[in-house]
Amino acid sequence: MDKVFEELSLKLRARYPFVYFLTWEEERALRGLKKLARQQKRPLWEWSMVAGLRRGRKAVDGSDSAEAALRHLAAEKDPFFVILKDFHQHIHRPEVARQLRDMSGAMAERSQTLLFLSPFAQIPSELEKDIATLELPLPGLKEVARLFHTLIKGENIEVDLDLFEQVVKASLGLTEDEIKRVYGKVLLRSGSFSREQLVEIISEKSQIIRRSEFLEFHPLNTSMEEVGGLENLKEWLNSRAGSFSEKARSYGLPQPRGIFLLGVQGCGKSLTAKAIADLWKVPLLRLDVGALVLGASAAEEGLRRAIRIAESMAPVVLWVDEIEKAFAGVDSGAGDSAGAARIFGSFITWLQEKEAPVFVVATGNDVRRLPPELLRKGRFDEIFWVDLPDIHERETIFKIHLRRRGREPANFDCWELAEVSDRFSGAEIEQSIIDAMFSAFAEDREVATLDVLRAIRQTVPLARTMDQAIKELKEWAHDRTRPATWDSRRVDYFKLWENSELESG
Repeated sequence: MDKVFEELSLKLRARYPFVYFLTWEEERALRGLKKLARQQKRPLWEWSMVAGLRRGRKAVDGSDSAEAALRHLAAEKDPFFVILKDFHQHIHRPEVARQLRDMSGAMAERSQTLLFLSPFAQIPSELEKDIATLELPLPGLKEVARLFHTLIKGENIEVDLDLFEQVVKASLGLTEDEIKRVYGKVLLRSGSFSREQLVEIISEKSQIIRRSEFLEFHPLNTSMEEVGGLENLKEWLNSRAGSFSEKARSYGLPQPRGIFLLGVQGCGKSLTAKAIADLWKVPLLRLDVGALVLGASAAEEGLRRAIRIAESMAPVVLWVDEIEKAFAGVDSGAGDSAGAARIFGSFITWLQEKEAPVFVVATGNDVRRLPPELLRKGRFDEIFWVDLPDIHERETIFKIHLRRRGREPANFDCWELAEVSDRFSGAEIEQSIIDAMFSAFAEDREVATLDVLRAIRQTVPLARTMDQAIKELKEWAHDRTRPATWDSRRVDYFKLWENSELESG
């Protein structure tokens, strides 16, 4: 919060006539703005269409309309700082935009500044060059810690340092008022704070975040053990498990930016995205870029708000699923794709320039339909190709899904099942087990290997019906991506080489 007011202070001293201040937290913003006005010893005015123009307790009669307020301010000769609330509802009117353009030159000479305080960035094209934009970030660690400390001190509640830190981190991503309401609810229900209430805070937080049209909060309930195979990808992820820590920064390592998981449908890309957050023990957010593109008018503001929430919760995993459905065919931004092109431009710029530890996991089935700019170096750390599982991975996947359905894998011939299910995806393997269980349940008996074999033989895998498309995609990925699965032939070779080295040594 301090940085944004330092930047605003510089703009005031540099005589910027207009500043657009984006925030949903009006009261929190007003506290900082009033403090800044006192520091700079500037007369502070406020305007709203309900209360009109006011300076302290002094009101200006007949100033409740935007035009009347601007006419009065244009007549002022002394320096001032005016906060205009919800002015986005008036700024697009031609007469208002014209008044502002007429005022801008004289205002700069007189050290006068109009600050538009609003949750929405709605700037007419004729004023784009005259208005500077700033955004109030959501409360950070220090602000949330101060809020929580004030609360527990006022209620005479003792909280150990470990729990204090957990509560504060669990509250990141919320506005100041939302944090106060969540804490108030916990106190009313429990009268204190404990690790049991921590779950309640996270649950309440997930409900609040779900109000964002384009962002979804996912619980950490998918472990990496549920992902069959993909050992090369898992090794890469394990080596970066502590990469968000201060120890990694001191060592000289940059924060990981993200990965792009490309591959055949049903082979574990989405499952892996969920498991990464659990592996690293950080929150998981899913960004619905498809809904962003469809939501044309509010899409750019929705993307900005989603990014603000993700960055305020950092470190965090931001999962962007099936990204090609949103950005396929985005080119110059002409015609019907203009809105998608603007959102795509904003998104890739953020990917390139983001500093907050937000690890982006993008998944896609056909990268060839995406604009090449998305895959440029610096946007993602690595692009992994997630292929159909090999026989060893299929055996592991059968065991995982049998255990998930309450069955002991040792009672099944998982190797035979893996041999018969050639070119099956993980999702198709799971479905074959479910189909077999339905058949056995209908006959009131326990499911067996033969039931699963029958279900496999009755299934035509997607890899056969889309054989040509998958071949073309594999050819594209061959020298452009990193395989998520180790090549078993190479692994066997290196094992032989290591053994020979040991023997000769």
